[in-house]
Amino acid sequence: MTSVFSNPDFEIALLGGGQLGKMVLAEARRLDIGVRVLDPSSDAPCRLGAQQFTLGSFQDYDTVLAFAQGADAVAIEIESVNADALEALEAQGIPCFPQSHVLRVIQNKVAQKQFYADHQLPTSEFQRFASKTDLLAAIEAGTCAYPFVWKLGEGGYDGFGVSVVRSAEDAAALAEGECIAETLVDIACEIGVVVARALDGSSQAFPAVEMEFHPTANQVEFVVCPSSLPAAVVREAEALALAVSEAFQAQGLLAVELFYTTQGTWLVNEVAPRPHNSGHLTIEACPTSQFEQLLRCMCRLPLGDSQLKQPAAMANIVGADGYSGPVFYEGLDQAMQTPGTAFHIYGKSQTRPFRKMGHLTAVGQSVDEARARAAAARDALTVRT
Repeated sequence: MTSVFSNPDFEIALLGGGQLGKMVLAEARRLDIGVRVLDPSSDAPCRLGAQQFTLGSFQDYDTVLAFAQGADAVAIEIESVNADALEALEAQGIPCFPQSHVLRVIQNKVAQKQFYADHQLPTSEFQRFASKTDLLAAIEAGTCAYPFVWKLGEGGYDGFGVSVVRSAEDAAALAEGECIAETLVDIACEIGVVVARALDGSSQAFPAVEMEFHPTANQVEFVVCPSSLPAAVVREAEALALAVSEAFQAQGLLAVELFYTTQGTWLVNEVAPRPHNSGHLTIEACPTSQFEQLLRCMCRLPLGDSQLKQPAAMANIVGADGYSGPVFYEGLDQAMQTPGTAFHIYGKSQTRPFRKMGHLTAVGQSVDEARARAAAARDALTVRT
């Protein structure tokens, strides 16, 4: 096979120029693999480091089709890209990561949830509603009872599109649109497993990570690995994640979010067909990061070693509450003196409350040491204006 390294005739087209793309670019630069990037923002983190940066909408069919012509593979770093354009590129023989049929299911939380049910994958019980009006009518009729978890079918993102509904006031405040109401389950912990699946069907799971969430922002605050769960239980999670990837037949990466209930059962929550926040610590903690693994899939290279080298903890660096505008990082001197800690700043020029501006990963002799280091460095840093 022709080498993809330092090959001017080989190029990957990346749809989306955010922080995930920036970290893909870092690995591509290290291996000298050509990547072109499409993003609607002239201030996108990927504007630096790409072989070619094109300003344009990854949601526009014609723009995506024209941008990806001649590429050897197409990848996404955000779910809201035009799936019809991916299907047209696949018809031209250009492999897409993920494939268009996978993306269509995942783009709609209702379809995604139904997929789990149809494939006998364990997930929480749910009801589907075509609109908010139908949901409110079901509540009024007593066929949908509080409390429940509401998820908007399309258009959700961090902090929007998912709510715990406990009262009529909560229900009245929900957004309009197709949605699901999930039974509220007793969760012992939330686990993430990133699975890589190559074009030949071979797959590999990264070690399961345990996620801790911010109490109000609906965002991951810390990710630690290995998990505090017993080894046999963690193996169950990794096996389930591999089964989910196999059911989707998803090319590239699939980040699988799982609930471990207080009854000792596993439930599939959601998936993302791209690099994921739960896999960021693989850069420091594993021989092959999730970003390199995606490149390996697209370049038809063997999957890399994904074993854990040492305990690690990742903390998101987010905009401080009450600050919006040009970004300033306060407390860097103290934060960067924390031992065993690596910083990743995403290159966003504007901050706002809880916006992801970067992350840091700390390693240690134990999970407790790694998490304490991550917390100390994160707490020393304030992202403000």
